[in-house]
Amino acid sequence: MRMGRVVLDMAVSLDGYASGPDGGDAGLHDWYFDPAPADVAVIDELLGEIGAMVLGRGMLGAEPAGFDTPYRVPHFVMTRTARPTIDRGGVPFAFVTGGVEAVVGAARRAAGDRVVCVAGGPTTARAAMAAGLVDVLDLHVVSRVLGGGLRLYDGWPAVALERERVVESAGVTHLRYRVVR
Repeated sequence: MRMGRVVLDMAVSLDGYASGPDGGDAGLHDWYFDPAPADVAVIDELLGEIGAMVLGRGMLGAEPAGFDTPYRVPHFVMTRTARPTIDRGGVPFAFVTGGVEAVVGAARRAAGDRVVCVAGGPTTARAAMAAGLVDVLDLHVVSRVLGGGLRLYDGWPAVALERERVVESAGVTHLRYRVVR
């Protein structure tokens, strides 16, 4: 079976933060919840090609009960603590131990030839980049300087990128880069 691409898809501030100083959203996803037409096209594209999601345990908050999501695909959660898979509105959340290679591998098997989306948080994204597992970066650069929070790029390996697209919208610029191997 041909495996699909692994796409790191994250919103980031102009100064490189993927969350605010308090660990919260800090407005980085406002474009997603109140999208302009250009944003809708970017969102619809991902919805149409995704086969599985990869998340860090921190994305679930204090209780691992999943969350409501428009992405109706299996969600794989990188964790240190084994837990049974939970279902949230018909979406399975599978908890995978063994590190980023194990969680991305499980997601790739589930996705088949569709896209595996590494969607957060920044720690999981950095681990996927450091392990050389990411094929494409979809970065949504929000017109904000946060001055603190969790940085996306800290600890990334040196990597060559080839720009594939730029989509401008109000308050956010959507960038896609292919990782050159």
